[in-house]
Amino acid sequence: MVSKMKYYISILLVLGGIYELGAALDAHYYDKTCPQAETIIFKAVRDALARDPKVPARLLRMFFHDCFIRGCDASVLVDSTPSNKAEKDGPPNLSLAAFYVIDAAKTKLEKSCPKTVSCADILAVAARDVVVLSGGPTWRVAAGRKDGKISRANETLNLPSPSSNTSQLIQGFAQRGLSAKDLVALSGGHTLGFSHCSSFEGRLRNFSAAHDTDPTLHPQLAAELKRKCPKPNGDRNAGQFLDSTSSIFDNDYYRRVAGGKGVFISDQSLLGDYRTRWIVEAFARDQGLFFKEFTDSMIRLGNVGVDESGQVRENCRLVN
Repeated sequence: MVSKMKYYISILLVLGGIYELGAALDAHYYDKTCPQAETIIFKAVRDALARDPKVPARLLRMFFHDCFIRGCDASVLVDSTPSNKAEKDGPPNLSLAAFYVIDAAKTKLEKSCPKTVSCADILAVAARDVVVLSGGPTWRVAAGRKDGKISRANETLNLPSPSSNTSQLIQGFAQRGLSAKDLVALSGGHTLGFSHCSSFEGRLRNFSAAHDTDPTLHPQLAAELKRKCPKPNGDRNAGQFLDSTSSIFDNDYYRRVAGGKGVFISDQSLLGDYRTRWIVEAFARDQGLFFKEFTDSMIRLGNVGVDESGQVRENCRLVN
């Protein structure tokens, strides 16, 4: 009885946190003011994907990086000025790309529905659309986010790192009202990912006093990565896809992690921690379960830091 009571209290606390963070959002927010909003965003994303297969991974990562700093307020889209170095120029965000897709959608929306659709909502919808266009699940994106007025590069140092362990990741997610299950589900976004050598080179050579190579890294993958990244700080374009079906949204990422073939320390550590191992193994076995949990976690992520005091930017790169 006591354990059940603790369980119910935990659920209520989680639900209470979600409600508090996402109180301003509504799936029908633009029904009257801009009913064509999602169609316009979808077309902009689809057209960009037709020209650049990297768009899905780039936009999904952009959404994650936006929501983890100041919440989902499009602060990651703001350009730096002489007096302010913005988030997109913070060290973890220098590899972000495809901002032009959000710009294209915003330009069309400003013609159809001036000063109505926030850049934060555009990014949230675009993140859903790239998953769908890559063969993944769909979900209703609740809208009503406002665009933040502050964007600071130094705050991006709080983003999760590829070298983070599971305890560090769980702590970072908890600070944003997200659970260990959300951590594992959202890590599945790496199914669309590619990484440059610099993000995992530390696992390949001089890993520790006892091991030259990270012992949790599968020997076959270690040899493959060493071939692709023969020199520390070598070819900046060299790297590795994070799963074997990099253009398809599926559960292959979890199969690889379960087999010791996670590219990042942050990926592989999910298998080594009792709090997350069972989730990785469940998602590796059941793609449908992963899809369900991923959509639920994306909805929770999209609720983080919703700010009713923001604005609707006319240009996503500039604060009004």
